[in-house]
Amino acid sequence: MSGVPAPKRSAGIWRKGYRPPEPEPDTEGGDRRRIVGLVISTLLGLLFWSAWQQGAIPYQWAPLRLFTPGEWYWTGSMQPKKWQGEEAKIVYHGLVFGILVYTVGRLGAWPDAIRHYVMRRPQPARAVIASLGSVGTLLFVWPSFLGLDWRPLPVADPVFSLVALVAGLDVFTSPVITGLLYAAITIAVLWPFVHIGGWWQAIRDGATAGRRSAPPPPRPADAPAPAHWPELRAAGHDKAADLLSAELLGGRMNDVDCARVFHAWRSAAADPAALAGFVDTVARDGAAAWTHPSGQRDLPVRTATHDLLVGQVRIGRFAKDERNPYAVRNAHAALEPAVLGTSLLAVGPPGAGKTGRLMRPVTESLALGALTGRCAVVAVCAAGADLGDDDSYDVVVKPGDPTSVHDIDLYADCADADEAAAFLAEGLVGDLDAVGTQRAATALAQLLGPYRALHGRFPSVPVLRELLDGDPAGLAALQAGLTAGEHSAMRRELDARIRQSHTPNDPGPALADRLALLDRPAFADFFDPGGEGRPFSMRAVVHHPLRVRVDLPEHGHEEASRLLARLLLAQFGYVVRGRARRPHFACLVLDDAARTITAESVRAIQRLRSLNAGVVLGLRTIGEVPEPLQGPLYAAVGCRMAFSGVTTWDGRRFTEAWGTEWIETKEVAQHTVFADQPMTRALHSLRKLVTGKAVTTDAVTVRKVERERWSASDLAHSLPPGHAVLSLTTVHGEHAPPLLVDLRG
Repeated sequence: MSGVPAPKRSAGIWRKGYRPPEPEPDTEGGDRRRIVGLVISTLLGLLFWSAWQQGAIPYQWAPLRLFTPGEWYWTGSMQPKKWQGEEAKIVYHGLVFGILVYTVGRLGAWPDAIRHYVMRRPQPARAVIASLGSVGTLLFVWPSFLGLDWRPLPVADPVFSLVALVAGLDVFTSPVITGLLYAAITIAVLWPFVHIGGWWQAIRDGATAGRRSAPPPPRPADAPAPAHWPELRAAGHDKAADLLSAELLGGRMNDVDCARVFHAWRSAAADPAALAGFVDTVARDGAAAWTHPSGQRDLPVRTATHDLLVGQVRIGRFAKDERNPYAVRNAHAALEPAVLGTSLLAVGPPGAGKTGRLMRPVTESLALGALTGRCAVVAVCAAGADLGDDDSYDVVVKPGDPTSVHDIDLYADCADADEAAAFLAEGLVGDLDAVGTQRAATALAQLLGPYRALHGRFPSVPVLRELLDGDPAGLAALQAGLTAGEHSAMRRELDARIRQSHTPNDPGPALADRLALLDRPAFADFFDPGGEGRPFSMRAVVHHPLRVRVDLPEHGHEEASRLLARLLLAQFGYVVRGRARRPHFACLVLDDAARTITAESVRAIQRLRSLNAGVVLGLRTIGEVPEPLQGPLYAAVGCRMAFSGVTTWDGRRFTEAWGTEWIETKEVAQHTVFADQPMTRALHSLRKLVTGKAVTTDAVTVRKVERERWSASDLAHSLPPGHAVLSLTTVHGEHAPPLLVDLRG
């Protein structure tokens, strides 16, 4: 493991070890076209060269006669009279041969074929093929040196003849000049093969591989690669870097420790005072520096693959499907806080893998991120859902379970009665169209404010229920306690609530009915601000990197569970807005978000991406969200995931959210060929008799059309089991189109 994060890639791609694939192979007859082009152009070139050597090309000597003196040849012919004429003809042959090779290469698309068949290959195969080609070429350029008795290609002789015409024959009396000419010609012949084969790169790779063949220093089998902490060394803190490297190589430092220390270094690097404290802490604690308050340096069990330096968790592999871009096929799919910050909506029927293949890896990644100080997570699920062991969390709340150590603070440690009333009203009646949330919040504030002013805390569930029901004794006692002058404002609030009680538009009875779901014997020891329990406040996640799991009771208390989930979602939206500038990412994971989405929560989700927070919502069907909110919900989240087994009604919403794209289509129409000549008709009849098909010709029409990225029918009927279609958006605005992911890969 190095001190530098993995290079950045497209959203959703697992960065560690990722390499862009080779260019997409041509699957539409490209190989056949290349081979035919090579063969035909080569045959044409050989035919022309044979005719040239036999003098069968009309006026083939006219250019030579035009550019050379006539006294070099006998009158009326091109027979050389002087040695200059003979040498000029050799140079002319070489020039024509060069032009012929260039023309044949261009007509036959030789550069494209060489790139396709040779240069795309990995080393050393590329260098070996180019080497064989260079040896074959040298056999035809210097056959005499290898004892072969055939005419050489007009490559070397034209060069020697040109030198003779320019400098005279006496120049060849110098062996140095002759040797230099031989060397220059050989290098010129080999130079294209050096480029084609990538010889220099192959040599460098071989030297690098030789240096890497030395055995690495011993380290634990499960330890990351050696960390040299280059940024720490560059800042002049070699001792701290040496200490951390020794901790890693000695097996006393895991990936959580590396990520935690690296995060601390990044936070302290810009502040000289903090930097000095960083060095002191490393010298004192080593790998255990900045350990999580729980004392844990890893989770008891991991079920997914993580890269903690960048916060990624691997959830599957992009399928080798024609609807996926070629560049991402077979690449690993991953999620990270940068995409979870835009919130994620996952829809799939029971058994599709939402919990095991999405919620569990995401929650596990955020829990590991909390151990590094970079994340806080609240996972809300049904009792018994597999989101990790209790030991993997700092707080485990089990409402209705007598063994639960922690409780839920319905008021989220709030000191403002209006704010507490707002999210409490959202949780209680946010899903009721008949009761306005604003009126419900006002009614709650008119009771919570006076009660807190008198008792210094908010009321318990039974007390608040009685007050909302308009209990005369309870209201009178509260009114009597507010006689002091400093409570005059609160008394006016209470008087207004009393006047509104039992009116036709009073939201109090509806609020009291919903609170009755929590005022049950199973919850007798819960939800009491003045009780002896240890209440968990949602506000804590914005101050500390906590790991929290809330197990909601399902059997017999389904409505209460929906109410609590809705309340926790409302609380999360309020508390993260109160402290947007915090060093860690906060995430709420709702394994089952059925009937928790309200108009206010949709607006809150839209604001989360700028607050360093996000939510992950799981739904069995989008029908569990009120129809007027379905469209706004899809627009509010930046990441959408459709699991195999969704219905066409659910798929229609995804189709609308993902929109359309322009694609190129080919339409092939076959038309029967009608011959006019008797012989042609006879041949067509014979062909039809042999093949059983009429002679036809193809008419190909290519056009661009706008089509849905994924249709509702494809999502409902074409997704294989264990697959999902995932689209992502990062908080920085980067987009990944909907891609098919194999969650089993």
